[in-house]
Amino acid sequence: MDPLFTFHLSAIRQVDRRFTRFLYDNINWDQRMLAIKGPRGAGKTTLMLQRIKFGLSLSATQALYVTADHYWFYTHTLFETAEAFYLNGGRFLFIDEVHKYPYWARELKNMYDGFPELRIVFSASSALDIYRGGADLSRRVMTYELPGMSFREYLGLKQIFAHPTLSLEELLLNHESVSADMLGSFQPLPLFRSYLSTGYLPIIVNTREEDVPALLNQIINTVVESDLSVIANFDGGTAQKIKKLLGVIAESVPFKPNISAIARKLNVSRESVYAWFTYLDEARLLNMLTRKGKGISTLQKPEKVFLENTNLSYALRQTPDAGSLRESFVMNQLSNAGLKPLLPETGDFLVEDVHIEVGGKQKTARQLSGANRSFIAADDIEQGYGNKLPLWLLGFLY
Repeated sequence: MDPLFTFHLSAIRQVDRRFTRFLYDNINWDQRMLAIKGPRGAGKTTLMLQRIKFGLSLSATQALYVTADHYWFYTHTLFETAEAFYLNGGRFLFIDEVHKYPYWARELKNMYDGFPELRIVFSASSALDIYRGGADLSRRVMTYELPGMSFREYLGLKQIFAHPTLSLEELLLNHESVSADMLGSFQPLPLFRSYLSTGYLPIIVNTREEDVPALLNQIINTVVESDLSVIANFDGGTAQKIKKLLGVIAESVPFKPNISAIARKLNVSRESVYAWFTYLDEARLLNMLTRKGKGISTLQKPEKVFLENTNLSYALRQTPDAGSLRESFVMNQLSNAGLKPLLPETGDFLVEDVHIEVGGKQKTARQLSGANRSFIAADDIEQGYGNKLPLWLLGFLY
């Protein structure tokens, strides 16, 4: 196993803890088996390496980090590797990109059942359904989702401003005083513009801002051509049609889908289009908004479709529409904070009993007439008043 330990030590040396994602402190690391899902570039690998380097007090051979596409696994199974590691005193096994290994679910189950003192942490693509991997992991694994960064985390990564998260209720009730306190530390609007265009993924720390769109296009290609081809058995032709679908959506987000027209344009069945929307939503390339009283199913048309984050809008379209960016941002931040936004009869979003209308600084509450509890999330303002709050402040929900 020397090649694996050499790889492990090399990876550990490269990690620091100048910045830690919010999820690190939310994970119950005492669980015997943990799954960390999330989009590419969100920081899953760094999170695991930080846990090994800074969260465990162990001898050098008690923890091991591997990636499931390492050449070692061309001739060795995951189970055999875990067994050898365990019998030689190993107690913490971290497996990156487990979906790259063909029989991951069955072997993880056998490892859990066979090695009771082994703690297993694995990462996977957002699109991977942990509970449908061909083995019953539902009673064995605790799953966590790591999205891209909030605007709050972006400021922390840039070492500009640190602030704890705000609940939606805190934000709505106290936005005037909260934003006033923050304005003494930084100017939000230019930083917010940078965040919307290039600040969603932690990989920006090692990437020039002008190179981020190309990097995001690489990520899109990898997710569609590699991750989804493994998870959903897509072939090359299907992958090209899915990327074409993303391009169509990017041109008109928030996109109100006409399933029949899309199916004709791509020369596929309506059922295929519905399935692709679901896969792209699970892979965190899209967010789908449904109307109140409806859920999302594989064969149900969403009312609106957004690119999952605003950085994708800039990667797929040079000059995204300002209104689309605002709505995509709100949908993204609400969803990533664990809230369940819906499409109301009036306004853009309904979260619990709160109606939210999104717009520029001149936006009025006219469209919210009749809503019991309503707020305007306005762009291009540093501080709000009354029921009008600054759009950027929604970036402090997680």
